[in-house]
Amino acid sequence: MFSNKFIQQRIEKANVLREAGINPYSNQSQRNTTIEKFLNVNADIEQKEDKRDATRLYVVSGRIKFLRIMGKASFVKIEDESGMLQLYVARDNLAEGFYNTIFKKNIEVGDIIEVHGYPFVTGQGELSLHADDLKILTKAISPLPEKFHGITDKEVRYRKRYLDLIMNTEVRKTFQTRSRVISLTRRFFEDKGFLEVETPMMHPIAGGANAKPFVTHHNALDVDRYLRIAPELYLKRLIVGGFEAVFEINRNFRNEGMDATHNPEFTSIEFYWAYKTYKDLIEITKEYFQYLFEHLKLPTLLPYGDLKVNFNNFQEIPLIESLTLIGGVPSDIVNNKAKIIAYLKENNLDVNEKMNLGQLQGELFDEFVEEKLIDPTFITEYPVEISPLARRSDTNPEITERFELFIAGREIANAFSELNDPLDQLERFEGQMAAKDCGDDEAHEMDSDFVEALSYGMAPTAGQGIGIDRLVMLLTNEHSIRDVLLFPAMKPLNGDICEEASQEEE
Repeated sequence: MFSNKFIQQRIEKANVLREAGINPYSNQSQRNTTIEKFLNVNADIEQKEDKRDATRLYVVSGRIKFLRIMGKASFVKIEDESGMLQLYVARDNLAEGFYNTIFKKNIEVGDIIEVHGYPFVTGQGELSLHADDLKILTKAISPLPEKFHGITDKEVRYRKRYLDLIMNTEVRKTFQTRSRVISLTRRFFEDKGFLEVETPMMHPIAGGANAKPFVTHHNALDVDRYLRIAPELYLKRLIVGGFEAVFEINRNFRNEGMDATHNPEFTSIEFYWAYKTYKDLIEITKEYFQYLFEHLKLPTLLPYGDLKVNFNNFQEIPLIESLTLIGGVPSDIVNNKAKIIAYLKENNLDVNEKMNLGQLQGELFDEFVEEKLIDPTFITEYPVEISPLARRSDTNPEITERFELFIAGREIANAFSELNDPLDQLERFEGQMAAKDCGDDEAHEMDSDFVEALSYGMAPTAGQGIGIDRLVMLLTNEHSIRDVLLFPAMKPLNGDICEEASQEEE
């Protein structure tokens, strides 16, 4: 692992430090401020006559990102989580011999150091720290990539995220935003009176959504378990039990393909609200986005790639109407199974002729409508055949009280007035089992316990799921889900990732 000659040179320098009585992996730090605070508090130094204040003493720590060593003095730039700071390190200000024997010879870019000193402004006008003392906290034996702007090879970035975070400040900002989105989401729903709960990650039945599960085995019980594809059925059991507003922010797992918007494990929030309908969810979703934009200080005309998404322009349209009005599908075919199959074939699209009408209407939507939905759009009134857990409309039993929210051509949320008729739910599950027998490996499993729970009575309820990963992609203008996951799923390597990284370093 450490046979590289450059790494060997750094290991030797670490040994030199040890021989000099300096621990290259110290656990003692006296840091008393962050770089950001140092820069903010001392912004007034520029106004002082000599542009310095030796009475203000600070201890800062950070990783060396730039090092320019000169004869008797050097300029160093260190970085902590909050920002970058320039240091002025002069021979005569440090302990005798330290500058020439330790600093110049054994401290390098990538090392983490601690510096004591005072603020001053350089002749170039940069607020800096004048070093009076310096010590190494951590010796980095692997050299950082020489490209100061960061790593460009995305394979290396995803597989060695720690290196990506060291080199690319914008990446850290993306994940700080992600953390804030999750925190704000939790606060928003708690302020609305929702209770945060935790439900099982391993399920006896793969339920809550149409998806192929991951399978594991529980040795003590000697039974198979499924990593959850959604928490929905457990959260609705809690509504049956008497809780009236619950939510969960957590991971789901789906054993499906990977692309720019799909990762095998992903984060979502699901929330369920008794005595409400999907119409109420449309309104709370608008409030939620307004809350996020206000606290993240984002413009409501949000750039996303080449697009401009107007968050002052929420729209609502039934799915069948969207096929014609947005997708351009002729109105005379949207309710005719044979004509839909013919239309899909005419457009050189693969089609499973065993699909029912609702499934085929869903295919039309996916192919001709979805990518055209740029401003936030609630697509409502989904066919009952593709909504096994949603409540039927009282006025039209062929459709459900459901919406999906699309923004910038991608699904962000899914919601419905929940089905609480146990006999209807049982019939839907039986229909899903029939679909599974016909080869649909993503069809919903029968969950008899959930049907029994409904038989005790579940209050009229509305429920919704929002994909946190896709939401963060949208808010940070990222176009691959891997760029908003700290450790995305990756194919196994044939070679050594260290070799790939070293190519970046050359």
